[in-house]
Amino acid sequence: MNGFQLTAGLPFPLGATFDGEGVNFAVFSQHATRVTLCLCDDSGKEIFLVDLAERDGHVWHGYISGMRPGQQYGYRVHGPYIPDEGHRFNPHKLLIDPYAKKLTGKPLWNDALHGYEVGHKLGDLSFDRRDSAPFMPRSVVVDPAFTWGGNGAIAERPWSETVIYEAHVKGLTARRKDLSNRGTYLAMASDPMLDHLTKLGVTAIELLPVQAFVDDRFLVERGLRNYWGYMTYGFFAPEPRYMTGGDIAEFQQMVARFHSAGIEVILDVVYNHTAEGGEMGPTLCFRGFDNASYYRLAPDRRYYVDDTGCGNALNMDHPFTLRLVMDSLRYWVEVMHVDGFRFDLASTLARTGGMFDRDGPFLRAVRQDPVLNRVKLIAEPWDVGPGGYQLGAYPAPFSEWNDKYRDTVRRFWKGDEGIARKLARRVAGSAMQFDHDGRRATSSVNFLTSHDGFTLMDVVSHDRKNNIENGEDNRDGHDHNFSDNCGVEGLTDDPGILARRDRRRRNLLATLMLSQGTPMILAGDELGNSQGGNNNAYCQDNPVGWVDWSNADPAFLEFVRRAIAFRAAHPILRQRRFLHAQQRFVDGKHDLTWRRADGAPMSSEDWEAPDLRFLGVEMRMARGTPAYEPRMGAIYAVFNAGEAVTVTLPEAEKGRQWQRGFDTNDTAPATPDHVAADSVVAFVLRSVAD
Repeated sequence: MNGFQLTAGLPFPLGATFDGEGVNFAVFSQHATRVTLCLCDDSGKEIFLVDLAERDGHVWHGYISGMRPGQQYGYRVHGPYIPDEGHRFNPHKLLIDPYAKKLTGKPLWNDALHGYEVGHKLGDLSFDRRDSAPFMPRSVVVDPAFTWGGNGAIAERPWSETVIYEAHVKGLTARRKDLSNRGTYLAMASDPMLDHLTKLGVTAIELLPVQAFVDDRFLVERGLRNYWGYMTYGFFAPEPRYMTGGDIAEFQQMVARFHSAGIEVILDVVYNHTAEGGEMGPTLCFRGFDNASYYRLAPDRRYYVDDTGCGNALNMDHPFTLRLVMDSLRYWVEVMHVDGFRFDLASTLARTGGMFDRDGPFLRAVRQDPVLNRVKLIAEPWDVGPGGYQLGAYPAPFSEWNDKYRDTVRRFWKGDEGIARKLARRVAGSAMQFDHDGRRATSSVNFLTSHDGFTLMDVVSHDRKNNIENGEDNRDGHDHNFSDNCGVEGLTDDPGILARRDRRRRNLLATLMLSQGTPMILAGDELGNSQGGNNNAYCQDNPVGWVDWSNADPAFLEFVRRAIAFRAAHPILRQRRFLHAQQRFVDGKHDLTWRRADGAPMSSEDWEAPDLRFLGVEMRMARGTPAYEPRMGAIYAVFNAGEAVTVTLPEAEKGRQWQRGFDTNDTAPATPDHVAADSVVAFVLRSVAD
């Protein structure tokens, strides 16, 4: 018996829970007939197998006294193998605990990982009896206690003060030669990285997936890896490849250090699907525990509903699947102390009965949860299923990635016709999408670039994607990037083209920082990082996908710092209330006025001009802004994609004057009201005494 003795235990909490004297094991399966707990030694050998004899409802449980953290374990789950009815139990497959807090590694691809015989004429209807244990990681019992000191509290920075920096744990640090443990959680929060981020002025770091994920088999066979990590199979376990010694405290230490620097930690989480894929995928966890409960199945229950494009979709209509996701989210907040989440393909999570429902089980559960409804929540508001594009449809307190903002800003500075009016709407906070049901004006997460697509440098250097190295004959990735190479495709030493690219990047970034909403920048954009035109670097765990620090552009880095600081200094640019060109009670002036270069308000005819390249906008604090909020005069922002122009500034109140506060043109203006060609300028209404 190896000293282990099982007693009844409790059906809660789910997972393996160390209480100081032993470990309680509890797992869900509605359709299993038998659940076997497999305890393993450090080599992976199964040294003790015991059935969980207690069952409360659909939770199987037992308790082993004297067991300590560090114990490795897995499960073998018995039940019907009838794929046509949605059941795929196979006790020959060692499964990780759906609630495992730590894993020993990652699956090693082998046909034995599949519940069916690979290559059999019956396909997934066949049954495979090979043992998958030699190729599977084990779950590990942990004690998640951590001494947080003063850096454990959720930061709770207001959305109006938030600037998000989207980064990859390995990609951001792998090429920093001054760091030890490059590519790890510890490197992420090292002194050099914290110094860079705090000087940059960002307030939140949004990490690409750090929950345990797999490298897709087809990538491994090509000599590639799943770099981005959107193939999760362990919703509680930090990805082991980013650890130095396998201790989850490394993740907690990273969070604590970010908090000490005043930076929030937001996780990009993938609860819409799992790494087990469709009916021809492996049996790693959920499929083996209860396929018919965890996944949305088609009317022919052999097959999966695939609204994600990844082979399957979690069944959020099932209470225990919903519980899994909610428990996972709370764990990352309460135990790991993260400050928020960005939900990949959130429309899949919001589906009930197969259709998107903004008041469905998941969105309702999050909104009422006292732990989750106070952290930052960001939806990627689409999936590939029917009716999946839902920009603006999510309820408060969710914010949303706004891809319309990205495309519109790129198109305006690229020179596309008929875009100026659309740009005006995006700069004003995309109210047509977000101003409903009491949502705040910060609900739109505005971005120019993200991990998915071109970097900012590539937006101005490539007309076409260059994804050949992905091994898919350049078929993958977006074909409509709204990019412009400024005259030459890719690298060039032409000083004129380099100058145009630099100005274009400045204009794009300045537009982002002068727009209402919540700005997000992609890690490396501030340095001039390029991926050589690869707009889908999901499998490029190499210098293509990593941030290049050695060729950083110091002048542009300083420009980004100034742009972020300018936004931080002016509450007008980061309001919680939408601007609707309404007269303010306090002074009768409009909170938003769009103007021509001659200072006259824009007319309908002006807006309809297809070649409109100039936009001027006078912004003030919104009507209804309470007296306790900061009051300042006004900002007049000019977006000029045309020739140089002399602007007529709005009339200044007595004792105030317009001063140039921000300009993407490096040279001194010819006159105080001169705006250079192809530039962005922000004038600030200040007291004459200033």
